Amino acid sequence: MKENKFLQNDYGLAYVNPHGIGYKCESFQVRFPPQHQNRQPGMEYVMTPKPIFDNPNYRASGKLKGKVAIITGGDSGIGKAVAVLFAKEGASLVLVYYDEDQDAFDTKKIVEYYGGNCILIKGDIKERNFSKRIVQETLNCFGKIDILINNAGVQYQQKKLTDISEEQFDKTMKTNVYGMFYLTKEVLPHLKAGSSIINVTSITTFKGEPELIDYVTSKGAIVGFTRSLSTNLATQNIRVNAVAPGVFWTPLQPACWEEEKIPTLGSDSAMKRAGEVVEIAPIFLYLASDDASYTTGQVFHINGGEYKG
Repeated sequence: MKENKFLQNDYGLAYVNPHGIGYKCESFQVRFPPQHQNRQPGMEYVMTPKPIFDNPNYRASGKLKGKVAIITGGDSGIGKAVAVLFAKEGASLVLVYYDEDQDAFDTKKIVEYYGGNCILIKGDIKERNFSKRIVQETLNCFGKIDILINNAGVQYQQKKLTDISEEQFDKTMKTNVYGMFYLTKEVLPHLKAGSSIINVTSITTFKGEPELIDYVTSKGAIVGFTRSLSTNLATQNIRVNAVAPGVFWTPLQPACWEEEKIPTLGSDSAMKRAGEVVEIAPIFLYLASDDASYTTGQVFHINGGEYKG
């Protein structure tokens, strides 16, 4: 990458040399060029480079054979990587998405390539009745539900609290919290002993993020929801856990941040880079499988050493 004076010092990146090394106290490899998408949710198919979602050397062992999993935000990013891994392990999948048709169709093809059964359900997770439709279509197609992954979410960068409109705050909370609440409530009567609910929170809940105040608020609510619901359901042997990703290269990043910030993503971690979604999918597999039979109420931190949970 050639030297780029467009990158701003307020993100700590002084410049990028001709070898693609960025300078921010210490040098680190710049992997993502400046880019921004003027919409939420973001689209994976236009990202440069594309996220790495699959490990071709992975050897499956049937950990989820016969299981049915619902994944919100399953079209791209973390949801896509989890869907592909679950398909390899024998799960049938319901991928819920908002309007990212091309990403969703691409993910479905990959899941089917690996032998997985998959249906797509398009709609707005903020709407209570959409959760009812998700459950009904899942039961109509597969007859049961074993795993629920509440992954869908939005985040918007704002410099100050006073820049956050009531409309934005409402949309963030309804997407990230209400959507999880509605769908979990609809799914719960159909779960049985051994079922697993996995919620996606964020490293920002534990570190704070000055330009994502409403997003961090919503992700903190998810931690509380996870801990309380896990205790409530423990005697039924229905497990509830959360995953707190650090910075991963997903459509959420260019859809949220101004383009100057993109090259510095992950540079604050001990590993000096953002994660690829293929690197976080295995923790979801563990939590969804019987391997995690004594694991509930926990928050798992996957962040390259940026936060020690």
